[in-house]
Amino acid sequence: MPEGPELHLASHFVNEACRELVFGGCVEKSPVSRNPEVPFESSAYHISALARGKELRLTLSPLPGAQPPQGPLALVFRFGMTGSFQLVPSDALPPHAHLRFYTAPPGPRLALCFVDIRRFGHWDLGGKWQPGRGPCVLLEYEQFRLCPSRENVLRNLADKAFDRPICEALLDQRFFNGIGNYLRAEILYRLRIPPFEKARTVLEALQQRRPSPELTLSQKIRAKLQNPDLLELCHSVPKEVVQLGGKGYGLESTEEDFAAFRAWLRCYGTPGMSSLRDRHGRTIWFQGDPGPLAPKVPTPTLGGTPEWEHGSLEKGGCGHKTLQPHQQQYPAGGKSRKKKSKGAQRGPEDQVENPPPPNKAPSRTRRARRGLPEQTAAQQPEGTSLQRDPEAPCVPEKGKRRRQPATSGRRRPQKIKADTPSLEPEETSAS
Repeated sequence: MPEGPELHLASHFVNEACRELVFGGCVEKSPVSRNPEVPFESSAYHISALARGKELRLTLSPLPGAQPPQGPLALVFRFGMTGSFQLVPSDALPPHAHLRFYTAPPGPRLALCFVDIRRFGHWDLGGKWQPGRGPCVLLEYEQFRLCPSRENVLRNLADKAFDRPICEALLDQRFFNGIGNYLRAEILYRLRIPPFEKARTVLEALQQRRPSPELTLSQKIRAKLQNPDLLELCHSVPKEVVQLGGKGYGLESTEEDFAAFRAWLRCYGTPGMSSLRDRHGRTIWFQGDPGPLAPKVPTPTLGGTPEWEHGSLEKGGCGHKTLQPHQQQYPAGGKSRKKKSKGAQRGPEDQVENPPPPNKAPSRTRRARRGLPEQTAAQQPEGTSLQRDPEAPCVPEKGKRRRQPATSGRRRPQKIKADTPSLEPEETSAS
């Protein structure tokens, strides 16, 4: 899933690729997209981009003398699970190009496309950032690090968001705008913080951390660089991804881009790491003890693989450590007796595809009524919950009493035995 670094790299790509290009005509939307139409048409305009956290603003600026006369139009994109921008020839549009901006003649006609395979991405007209999001941890670090944002985190530790595990609090864009799934795993791993430690406990420790007044300025800077805290890593770790170049983590990354990113990862999806699902169904990777707020009955996972190995992302090569019994995972499609909670929801990347079909074989009572032969052990469908142990001693079945024919004209109605209830446990809260 694109996170802060990927949005920043996407804005850099748009600005570099479109710097010398002149676009013209109307903006074209695919008919399958549920996003709004873009009511913009100009004979000549430029395109520029700016990223902030997990959002990207695209500005369409008409050139002087362009027809019809109008002001700039801005759109704000959220990439969802698989959003990205591509610049391609107009006669070779990629699949799932849901919004297209065409260049004006002369010269070969190109198209800047917003490509979104899974269609979780969204764009809004008007150019306003989504309200409630905090400063960008990457490009607005001074606001994030200093008052009011950093103090906003530490002064509002009574907020219920900090009752949750730190791995879930890091995804709260009110405080950590730009942090996503792989970034939280890398940040917590470097600090050796259990992902399911209470967020308030972790952040309260930052209030007690004060440099010694006897240190010089250079010594204080060196100490910060050698021992960064969680808020500082929320800036420096995304910055490392940007410095790798390419497009970062995403579907359209080339093998070279992805190889550099994969080599940079220390925790997320790497061999020897464990994984659990948080209450929203997102997979968190870690090493060692998960923490006191770890789920007692983990929700099912897709074999513990990182997101790039799901679906069409076949980057491969990342194993994971088998969890201990208290962290044990169910197989894909497995269920538990835990009831669904209102706030729980499945992450789109974690949906289990092609679940096993239900057992529709008729019961023994129905077979008897239909005159069907008894099922043998070889004919029994897979997954039957009640099967006889071949080594167990046979117990003779009780003989069934035959109903006597009625002597009077009125016939007594036959009692039909209900089918044996399914022994499958209830669905989990995040399956």
